[in-house]
Amino acid sequence: MSPDNGLRTPAPAAPREPDGLAALLPRWHRLRDSEEGEPLRALLAVVAEQIDRVRDGVQQGYEDLFVETAAPWVLPYLGDLVGYRTLPGYERSEMGVPPAGGWGSVLTTGLHDGGRAALAEAVAPRRDVAATVASRRRKGTLHLLEELSGQVADWPARAVELSRQLAHTQPVRLYGTGTHRGERGRLTDLRDGAELALAGGPFAGAARTADVRRADSRHRQGGWTPAGVALFVWRLKAHALTRSPAYCVDRARNLYTFSILGNDTPLVTKPFPEPSPTHLATVDNVPAFITRRLLHDRLLDYYGPGKSFVIRLDGEDRPVPPSDIVVADLSDWRYRPRRGQVAVDPELGRIAFGSRSAPRQGVWTDHHHAAAADLGGGEYERHREPRPDAEVYRVGPGQPYRQIMDAYRAWQHDRRADRTGPAGIIEITHSGAYQEQLDFDLDPGDRLELRAAEGTRPVIRLLDWYSNRPDALNVRAVNDDCAPHERPRVVLDGLLVAGRGINVTGAMGAVVVRHSTLVPGWTLEPGCEPHSPEEPSIVLDRTTACLRIEHSVLGTIEVIGDEVSEDPLDIHLSDSVLDATADDREALSAPDCRHAHAVLHLHRTTVIGEIHTHAVRIAENSVFTGRLHVARRGIGCLRHCRVPTGSRTPRRHRCPDTAPLFTSLRYGTPWYGLLADRCPEEIRRGADDGAELGAFHDLYRPQREDGLRARLAEYTPAGTDAGIFFVT
Repeated sequence: MSPDNGLRTPAPAAPREPDGLAALLPRWHRLRDSEEGEPLRALLAVVAEQIDRVRDGVQQGYEDLFVETAAPWVLPYLGDLVGYRTLPGYERSEMGVPPAGGWGSVLTTGLHDGGRAALAEAVAPRRDVAATVASRRRKGTLHLLEELSGQVADWPARAVELSRQLAHTQPVRLYGTGTHRGERGRLTDLRDGAELALAGGPFAGAARTADVRRADSRHRQGGWTPAGVALFVWRLKAHALTRSPAYCVDRARNLYTFSILGNDTPLVTKPFPEPSPTHLATVDNVPAFITRRLLHDRLLDYYGPGKSFVIRLDGEDRPVPPSDIVVADLSDWRYRPRRGQVAVDPELGRIAFGSRSAPRQGVWTDHHHAAAADLGGGEYERHREPRPDAEVYRVGPGQPYRQIMDAYRAWQHDRRADRTGPAGIIEITHSGAYQEQLDFDLDPGDRLELRAAEGTRPVIRLLDWYSNRPDALNVRAVNDDCAPHERPRVVLDGLLVAGRGINVTGAMGAVVVRHSTLVPGWTLEPGCEPHSPEEPSIVLDRTTACLRIEHSVLGTIEVIGDEVSEDPLDIHLSDSVLDATADDREALSAPDCRHAHAVLHLHRTTVIGEIHTHAVRIAENSVFTGRLHVARRGIGCLRHCRVPTGSRTPRRHRCPDTAPLFTSLRYGTPWYGLLADRCPEEIRRGADDGAELGAFHDLYRPQREDGLRARLAEYTPAGTDAGIFFVT
């Protein structure tokens, strides 16, 4: 049984009460203990902690009897009771090692962090273990192959018998015996445009000539043989954007793009769950790209509230009616819709309005775009720790504040009037665009967080408000003489910042950017080319700030400081993309390509460009497309990183210099930052745990692919030529 079927859920953990035992003592014992400095209370608190551990261990031991609630390391042992075969890579993942306290103790090691949990799910999926017996009963069916893809790799898929799409000569004696037999194996009708659009894909209906190359070939796949079976897999996910403002490319001709950055972005379908286990996946059940032909033939299936996309005008809740939508090719903006019509190109993500029907107050869209992971600004779920000590100031329609700076001034006023503590949260509650000059002047002790509410992706557009200076998002510390523990801190969470970068000055404590996008090159051209490729996204200008980047996309980092009297800054990047927009541009440096006075800490990061820095303390499971040049080689190390030839680095451990192959290096494309399937194995599987190097390490794509291939070999009938065909 799967963990999401509602049959059983783990019992909630009992609350810990350190003073629970002390509260059972007679009152005169507690009074005497209080007079002595409460040593008995401290002793009983330690005893209570150990009792809680024993209780949790007993509780977890009971939960380990069930596959839905068992600890990750227990799953293969439960599966072994029914002959479950572990997937490739399990032995080296350390998931089979019990915790230090023994087989019955609670799992309290680092296996609970996000990366290890994702690895456990990749090499020992809970759903795969739970469905072992049921899968064996359905061995050899197409429906099972699609379920295996979801259970093992968490990828939606469609299984196709390629033998039914194989053209062959019909015997004369079968002609006229039935429509099905007379048309089976026919070739493509060149007059059928809808059929031609699906040719060679997972939803093709017409047959083709034989291709005797094996379907599981890693070089060039075939499979169109009497034994061929294909499992078409989608690895990109559909990411939703709701109430997102469109971008006006040409006001005179009323031309818009779905992307607020003005670049082309293809639309994808909103996947709907399959109605039953015996249902074969259709285009409605997978995150497929919406083609012009598909949208033309099935407009009402994909357009409208709650569907794949919808267009709204002038702030109204009522969308543009489907009768006004015209599907067109807007490649060169040559198509001109008639009066009252709205032309949509789903393959480019473009919108054109007819004459005298232009929107007067703006265009808003709900749509879905494709991405490989939850990286950068987006409406995906972001796991946050609660902040009960912070006052929340909400910004957006129907909220107390309409602008970000209004909420910031209110927090500053309450802070100086002692009506609130040092921590303040400015939360943006919708996915709109904010065009205002942001200047945060922070006092000692301030803790400011500017974040997006769950399920939103606000956009901050920094425009040219002043003619005599650049208009960055400025973060300044007012007092440079405060103690290190009183230095202000700022957090940016869940935002998309375009138009300019962030400028940090003064005695700051920490600057944290998580789940955000600082657009490389400030903004994009229609073809996803950067508008200002040499401009930085973050400038650390004579500051003491420690910069932390987590699960984000950003452009160049520039460090300006005194290398003689100041210590180098600490810069931490993890699970992110640092993009200088070209391999020969500086991704991290000081002005004039000098070494940045900073110490770099890099974990699972893709760096597009060159690094010139004082030192690298640690770099692991990362990719450098440009040269890495450090001033001090005696400190730090690189482990499991791709570093190009000619780099000056500290000591290395298993760092190949083979050139990586990327599907795309342009921000704004669905395949941005992804390693190509033809990438050398020492990079595609070069991490310390066998995953790929770079920002998408925690997807564990190689392990998921190996596991899916192993299950295909196990559950397809003997003699079947089954292969995986990656659609995205």
